[in-house]
Formats: sequence, C-alpha cells, structure tokens
Amino acid sequence: MGAVTTPARRPEDAERDADVIRRIRAGDRSGLDDLYDRFRRPAFALARRILADDALAEDVLQEAFLSVWRDPAAFDRGRGSVASWILAVVHHKAVDAVRREESQRRRQALAEDDLARSTPTAARDVEDDAWSRVVAQQVRAAMGVLSDAQREALTLAYYGGYTQREVAALTGAPLGTVKTRMLSGMRRLRQELGGTGVQDGALGALDGATAEEGRR
Repeated sequence: MGAVTTPARRPEDAERDADVIRRIRAGDRSGLDDLYDRFRRPAFALARRILADDALAEDVLQEAFLSVWRDPAAFDRGRGSVASWILAVVHHKAVDAVRREESQRRRQALAEDDLARSTPTAARDVEDDAWSRVVAQQVRAAMGVLSDAQREALTLAYYGGYTQREVAALTGAPLGTVKTRMLSGMRRLRQELGGTGVQDGALGALDGATAEEGRR
C-alpha cells in the first residue's frame, strides 16, 4: 500500500482519534463528523491523486466515511493507527472507483463500435427505401403516357402480380392481345424511362412476368 502516506500526527492525536472511533461505535453521529473533519484533507488528497478528478474524489470520500460509520469495528488498533486505517479505506475505495470507471469506458467504447458498425447498414436501408420510392414514382409517371388498355394490362401484371393469361381473363381480351398490349407498353415505358437510371430495376418484374408467361 505504498500509495498511502500517513500524515504527520502528534502523540495526543492518537488518543483523540481512538476516542472518535469509540463514539462512532457507540452510534454517536457527531463522532463521524469529527472523524471527517480530522481526516478530510489528507483523504481527499489521496483520492484525488489516484482518480485525478475532484468530483470522483469527493464521491470516494463519502463512500469511505460511510463505510466507517457502518462498520467501525473494522478498525483494529493492533494493526495500526486510525489515520493509516482511514487512508487505507480511502485508497481501497479509490482503486475500486478507477476500476469501475475503466470498465464503464470499455463498455461505452464497445457500444460506440457497435453503433459505428451498424450505422452504414442502417444508412444503406434508408437509401434503398428512398430509391424504391423514386423508382415507383417514375414508373407511375411513365405509365401515364400509355393507352388505357396498355396501362390496364401492365398495372394488373406489375402491381397485381397477375400473369398474362390471368390478365386476359380479367380484362376479357384474348391472350394474344394482352401480350401485344404489354409488349408495346413495355417498349413505350423503356423509352420514357430511358436515361433515368431506373429502367432495369423498375421493369425487371414486368420482364420476369412476361418471360414466365411465355414459357407456359
């Protein structure tokens, strides 16, 4: 316990210190106040030297003197003076505080690392959602130039998920007519969406539906 330096004491101080401890053991709260007044300065200096933080040092002092109040029997006169015991308690509490602070810093660093790793994923999700909305808006705008029959067939296929044969049944048009409407509508959409950068992603589903129907 080399970090603890016991302050210089006069011979009569030892008896006064022992009397204070006796009063604390008897439940006399003023004894704790006297003990605090007698050792506050060296105790604070020790805690601050270990913690390098005034607020933490004050917290450690409160914790140390509270522990003395709760367990004054822990003082053993045969093992040293009251001064050395008090400073040993403060030293122990300060070291514990350093360990807690270090543990908290490690947990905070890990949490920040986790956040940093998850942020790019979250950002990509937001970007994907925004891009999907842009594509949907541009497709809707492009479909406005189609004829009613083309728009109906492609809307049923694109938004409704119906096959060409099902679209034919729903609209009452021959299957060949539906295929022609969808094919001509797709060509018009490609013209409208050309150069927007959304053509492949937006029309991929329709291409897939057309190809799937063609294989049947």
